[in-house]
Amino acid sequence: MILPTRTLPLILAFAVLIAGAPAQTPAPAPAPVTSPEAYETPAGFSASQYLPAEWLAGPHHRVRDSAQSDGLMIHYTVDSDFGIYYCAGTRDLKRCVNEISAIGKLVEVSKGDMFAEGLKRSVEAPVEAVKNIVGDPAGSVEEAPSTFRHLFSKVDSAVEKTRKRVGRGIAGEGWRDPYAGSKVGESLKNLAGFQRAKLDTARQLGVDPYSDNARLQEEIEKVTWAFFAGGLPLRIGAAAASGGASAVAQGAAMTVGLPEEIYKLIPAELSLRDSQAMAAMGINQAAIDSVILNRGISISSRHRVVSSLGTLPAGPGRAEVVRVLAASSDAHRARMLADILELLAARHSANPYRSIEVKERLPIGVLADGSIEVVAPIDYLSWTPLVKEFVARQDFGGGVKRLVISCKVSSLATDRLSAAGWTIAPPTD
Repeated sequence: MILPTRTLPLILAFAVLIAGAPAQTPAPAPAPVTSPEAYETPAGFSASQYLPAEWLAGPHHRVRDSAQSDGLMIHYTVDSDFGIYYCAGTRDLKRCVNEISAIGKLVEVSKGDMFAEGLKRSVEAPVEAVKNIVGDPAGSVEEAPSTFRHLFSKVDSAVEKTRKRVGRGIAGEGWRDPYAGSKVGESLKNLAGFQRAKLDTARQLGVDPYSDNARLQEEIEKVTWAFFAGGLPLRIGAAAASGGASAVAQGAAMTVGLPEEIYKLIPAELSLRDSQAMAAMGINQAAIDSVILNRGISISSRHRVVSSLGTLPAGPGRAEVVRVLAASSDAHRARMLADILELLAARHSANPYRSIEVKERLPIGVLADGSIEVVAPIDYLSWTPLVKEFVARQDFGGGVKRLVISCKVSSLATDRLSAAGWTIAPPTD
């Protein structure tokens, strides 16, 4: 058992009292004074000085200027016409700004004559019933997201919680489609057709069809239903894809687009494809079930992880990544893991890895010469106890250790990383 450092003097003093002090023992020399480890307090940032103007404000949103770092990610608050959003990191902010823009476009569509005509035609299945078809979104606007920090923590307990949460479904005890046999499902002649129509709406807007943005899901479902059930064509792609923050976000460094099949395959088809892909990688069925039945993982994030794993080296690292994915308790964590896996896959295509491994919850790449790469889509790196503990891990070995990032690094963090044997590399080296 390792005891907290602050308790050691008390324990040593207690031992002396029990054993008795030896007679005529000279007093020990005073211990040298050592200065405590210097750490940084994560900095605060001005969003107006850090972000492009296109992201700061738009027709339906404004980013608050005060943004605080946690040592890895910068946290932003976005006021919008549709609620307040809290974003963990610049990548999350880009997605948020794009989704707010999409909501605005959908709201405008719902004010038009075509939408009204679609509603008139869809008398058999009211718009309010759409939620009963596709299910409630997985999150809320006001919920504070997770951050990159959780990837440094252990995964065991989280996996166990996930297994307990979905265990009934895995064992086949009471697992059922919550929409099977519903009146809405029976009256809707082509459920798959509606799902494909929703995917097409999301594609036109350039957003994730499985986003945890509750208001976005509500507007997509409402507009898609009116046009689909009314038998009318929905064409909003040209307006959604032109310029503005969306275009800037798509061209920014270290951003990765969604795989095309996310827009082509309905949820059941994607689940089957992901299950088969994981089985082909040698992942056991219990782990596959833990991922497929985990409602905290969005379908798009799951598919992105599985697709990236298929391009990375075979080996036990794949199963470890699936284990981390199964333990993801919310959409933000799963999305962060998907971001990292896609960036590792891009690095692997340029300079192949020998294997992938997982340290705590963080996947890393191992090159043929034994050197390792940690790909971290973070915003600003400060020297904190968390970072020190991670980079000092003994299981990283004594070879070359490379941190692949595109963000700024504090002077103290640069010095300490170098002293610990780490080099910093840009994503495109």
